[in-house]
Amino acid sequence: MGAPADIDQLQRRITMLEQELADTQGQLEERTDELDAARAANRELTRALNHSPLSRQ
Repeated sequence: MGAPADIDQLQRRITMLEQELADTQGQLEERTDELDAARAANRELTRALNHSPLSRQ
């Protein structure tokens, strides 16, 4: 005998939600990496602008 249909359905739903969560966490990690890279680029550009000869006029 297997589990009642509603329990099987709930287990499938849990599996689906766990996969969706893993996918969403992966997307969040990618976006966090992109944001970190953008922040680093912004710091470099700001540093370059602050040390350029034009900024000392």
